[in-house]
Amino acid sequence: MGQSKIQIGIMGGTFDPIHAGHLLAAEQAREQAGLDEVWFMPAHIPPHKERAGLTPAGDRLRMVELAVADHPAFRAIDIELKRGGPSYTYDTMRSLVEMYPDCQFSFIIGGDMVKTLRQWYRIDDLVKMVRFIGLSRPGAELIESEYRDFVTLVEMPAWDLSSTLIREKAARGKSIRYLVPPPVERYIKEYGLYELVE
Repeated sequence: MGQSKIQIGIMGGTFDPIHAGHLLAAEQAREQAGLDEVWFMPAHIPPHKERAGLTPAGDRLRMVELAVADHPAFRAIDIELKRGGPSYTYDTMRSLVEMYPDCQFSFIIGGDMVKTLRQWYRIDDLVKMVRFIGLSRPGAELIESEYRDFVTLVEMPAWDLSSTLIREKAARGKSIRYLVPPPVERYIKEYGLYELVE
């Protein structure tokens, strides 16, 4: 009589800023992997991605909240921002599994990251707690990894869009319309995020 668990996909990242590519990826993962919800989780300090001038956590979280507000299956969570320090997926997922025993979690990653899983902190413990959903670009070669059995691949339309590109465009005063959701574009303009400091 065991009730089946709610299927939750976790999408982590700096989200500096969140953009249309993130939302497209989350929607493809939700639909193709049969997820009930996707939770967007801004990272505090990703261990692999420290850079100077990371936009404050409060702004990055607010942009995520604005971006997902109109999707009933999307939500923003601030667990890593509250904890502070470097964000290791193992620590975060262990906390989420304890906090939400009725949920089965999947962690959404880029298909190219599948081959790096062996380097992840406590990966052998992590794969016992969560599945991975790998976003595979059309025509990408099959990903070889000893952890391949723990990964569900979903096809992601090819779309070369990065937060770096958006920050650069915003800094030069160029249009970022359609690259980010309209409420995020308004927020970036209103608060002068990414403007070049003379």
